Amino acid sequence: MSTFWKPSRRHFLQGTAAVAGTAALGPYGSAFGAAYPERNINVIIPTREGGGADRNFRAFTGIWKNYLKTKFEPGFFPGASGRVGYEVYMGKRDADCYNLIFGNMGPEVLNWVVQKPTFDLNDYLYFGRVDTDPGCVFVGKRSKFTHIDQIVDEGKKRKLNVGTSRMAHPASIGILALGEHTGANFNLIPLSGGKNTVAGAVTGEVDFSVLTSGTVAAKRKSVRTLLVFNDKNVLGEALDNAPTMNDHFGTKLPPLLSARAFAIHRAAIDKYPERFKVLQDTFKQVFNDPAFKPAVLKARGYWEYINYGGVEECAAYVKDILEIGGRFKSLLSGKKA
Repeated sequence: MSTFWKPSRRHFLQGTAAVAGTAALGPYGSAFGAAYPERNINVIIPTREGGGADRNFRAFTGIWKNYLKTKFEPGFFPGASGRVGYEVYMGKRDADCYNLIFGNMGPEVLNWVVQKPTFDLNDYLYFGRVDTDPGCVFVGKRSKFTHIDQIVDEGKKRKLNVGTSRMAHPASIGILALGEHTGANFNLIPLSGGKNTVAGAVTGEVDFSVLTSGTVAAKRKSVRTLLVFNDKNVLGEALDNAPTMNDHFGTKLPPLLSARAFAIHRAAIDKYPERFKVLQDTFKQVFNDPAFKPAVLKARGYWEYINYGGVEECAAYVKDILEIGGRFKSLLSGKKA
């Protein structure tokens, strides 16, 4: 004789609660019932606190945390033009999707062109680009230079000292390409970071400086922009309506952009693909959040430079930077390419 089990009201309520608990995990619950992330996410930033990368990081993660339901804990590792941060990340951080690095793809990828790192470049992957920020040429407000042509003319008479945040930088390539095109002589001096690079131009320590234009625009009360390494000066008055190199000099240089982006160990993607998908999906949601633009502006960023990029866009950017870096390697390193 068959016996059919009839659930009691108590069993029914327990089962309903269990289903509700599983549903509460949303799309980010695992098959084992544990949601990702279960703890804070650590992020290495290979520059000093307070710079452009830091401002972008805080503005972005201030919104991203609402989708991931967790906090981001930054760790700043400046040194060796970003190499220190990457070496720490690749050598001392677990590949578990709880450790990320937020770098500036342009300068840092160029770094690998000049000198290869100790790790395999294929062992990490940029998956989330936040912005694209073109390089520019600028001087202090009290500089005698008021137009880029004056700098070129002076550079044909004597070698001008040029401040840059680091040798391997898209803006460094821009000014070296300008010298190559016009015959002007420029001597790059790495001043270690955007803040020092701006100060070098303002105090007259160097004849002028090159840097990412977002940082320069934020300091426009004390500096004057003379040239932009992009197809168009999209910030206009914020960059003193400076001309672009291609328009003014008739060159065909590709846009020389820095781009801040999050990267992750490839081993973490292979081991935890479901976690990586959570990161990708929530990362993209930030760009459509109405609170993101005010956060960018509050951080003194420029909304015009905010530019979503996923794995494919980041890969294309890296490929272009590696190609540009190869073309100008001898100028960046003083060695034959």
